[in-house]
Amino acid sequence: MPYITVGQENGANIDIYYKDWGSGQLVVFSHGWPLSGDAFEDQMFFLAQHGYRCIAHDRRGHVRSSQPLATKIGSPSSKANSIKTSPRRQSRLVYAHP
Repeated sequence: MPYITVGQENGANIDIYYKDWGSGQLVVFSHGWPLSGDAFEDQMFFLAQHGYRCIAHDRRGHVRSSQPLATKIGSPSSKANSIKTSPRRQSRLVYAHP
């Protein structure tokens, strides 16, 4: 499973799980509570088949990503850290949220 380490908290790595499918212009999917990146599989499959690169991640505290100790789940800082450290960022970004 692909993970990216985005920092440390109390000596433990903060790992974010992600899926990276396709190639082309980047589309990033970010889920709301209580979902995971799996919520976008149908959209990701369709877009990846039509020339887009799709990344969906499990936000911190959700499913396969590290659980927070000090950061409130879903806070702007935790979401921003997940997005800004997305793997292999490209110059164009479309951000989707249900």
